[in-house]
Amino acid sequence: MTTAENFFAQGYGEARAGFLAAAAGAGLAVQSHIHPRRGQDGEELALDVARLGPADAPAMLMISSACHGVEGFCGSGVQRALLADATFHASATAAGVAVLYLHALNPHGFSWWRRTTHENIDLNRNWQDFSRPLPANPGYAELAQAIVPTSWPPTPADEAVLAAYVTRHGAMGLQTAISAGQYSHPDGLFYGGQAPSWSRQALTTVMAEHATRCLRLGWIDLHTGLGPSGFGEPIFAARYEPAALARARAWWGPGVTCVEEGNSSSAPLTGMIWGAAADVCPQAEHTGMALEYGTLPLPLMIDALRADQWRENHPDAPAAVAAAIRRQSRDAFYVDTPEWKAQIVSQGVQAAHQAVAGLCSQ
Repeated sequence: MTTAENFFAQGYGEARAGFLAAAAGAGLAVQSHIHPRRGQDGEELALDVARLGPADAPAMLMISSACHGVEGFCGSGVQRALLADATFHASATAAGVAVLYLHALNPHGFSWWRRTTHENIDLNRNWQDFSRPLPANPGYAELAQAIVPTSWPPTPADEAVLAAYVTRHGAMGLQTAISAGQYSHPDGLFYGGQAPSWSRQALTTVMAEHATRCLRLGWIDLHTGLGPSGFGEPIFAARYEPAALARARAWWGPGVTCVEEGNSSSAPLTGMIWGAAADVCPQAEHTGMALEYGTLPLPLMIDALRADQWRENHPDAPAAVAAAIRRQSRDAFYVDTPEWKAQIVSQGVQAAHQAVAGLCSQ
């Protein structure tokens, strides 16, 4: 008997092999966009794409994983569960909805247990027009030295800087300063880059091929790291328009949160990948969400990111220290228990079925 745990892996190579096998089992061909670097075990890295449905389908649902690499353990598990769900594929086919699986948008981060790409770019802050001035983040600039200090663990003085910022601006003020996106510190957290990353370019290529003929586009982007452990917060992820938000809530329920309304666990962000829908697929009515599964309390998740960036900035760190930090990073975004995995699969499969129903009801 297949359980939710069977859909999850212990490393990128195992996850990729499982995805390829699941796609083959569902009778789907896979296109592989090969990454220029290798993984931590010397393995090939790729954005792998599998499609169900004809090229001229009027509606399409995209399901993407590993926008933030290490979060791919979760997203890959959901994708493999859906590929094994004959009822889901039958429902989509009957409704005339194509399904596009994008496995590992950021395969390098997935393999190396990092949230960022090999350019140290946060893919979900990289969707900017780089011919224009980039957004400023004065809060990050003020705190950069304390966020990723020169030594690890941080000193009491570093922590005092962050605590003082909370006193002045509140906890969400600190979360926003750290996570909103910044373009001034390439060796810092949530760096959006100065040019399109490899992953952005690969995603653009895939969407240009597969998503420029549909008239209705749904997109579920799978994430981890915010909120209560195992709970999938459906965060509206599209251009903020009343009609688009209303569609998202009609599909996935009134619990869909919206950063612009101030009811999400996420801070306001800049350069998010849903911008690809407007840029690459302007012909389609876009309805999207980030399904954000909780793992650890926010301060522990942020500390894991700070430690990992310090390790990245210090390749001469003792091997045991570096290994412990890398494991801490994985554990911050992947709760490796049967109970957590069952929650993730149940909610992810339900969201996909709801999206197909929404796409065919319009």
